[in-house]
Amino acid sequence: MARAPDSLEALVQALRRLPGVGAKSAQRMAFHLLQHDRPGAEMLSQALHHAVAQVRHCALCNTFTETDICEVCSDPERDFSKLCVAETPADQAAMERTGAFRGRYFVLMGRLSPLDGIGPKEIGLQKLFDRATDGSVQEVILATNFTAEGEATAHVITEGLRARGLRVTRLSRGVPVGSELEFVDLGTIAHALADRR
Repeated sequence: MARAPDSLEALVQALRRLPGVGAKSAQRMAFHLLQHDRPGAEMLSQALHHAVAQVRHCALCNTFTETDICEVCSDPERDFSKLCVAETPADQAAMERTGAFRGRYFVLMGRLSPLDGIGPKEIGLQKLFDRATDGSVQEVILATNFTAEGEATAHVITEGLRARGLRVTRLSRGVPVGSELEFVDLGTIAHALADRR
């Protein structure tokens, strides 16, 4: 049986590093780019190379930026008294797209997961505590995911910040807009009842 060229195999293996992309999907993408969209492949290559060279973490909040301080952190119109804590730059970007939050952010770059060796140091909790206690922050809003690790992370942050005298709130959980109760999972309904207003 003939082997694929080494460069094609290297492309397939590189594509497999993307989340949710298995061997067959990676191979399908590689063949598509090389057979049907070589200009697209070149554009992807250049964009990826440029992003890797230019994008870094904001010195204040850890989100992605091309400058030392991101747009949000350097915006004087932001409410410096509110700090929203997200797990990843993708989560922070989703919050920002809503247009509902005009404060500042701190991105943890992950969540606590002792089984994976990810503790407070790995997600930068001390940097968060330092930023939250800089004298301008009055409320820290936790926007970690509602997974077991996200809940544990929120708990540790809450305990650490309340001990420092800060007000800590959490995104509420509930029934999604436009959904029908019979199709919503029981845990979500229970949280919606507990967090009702």
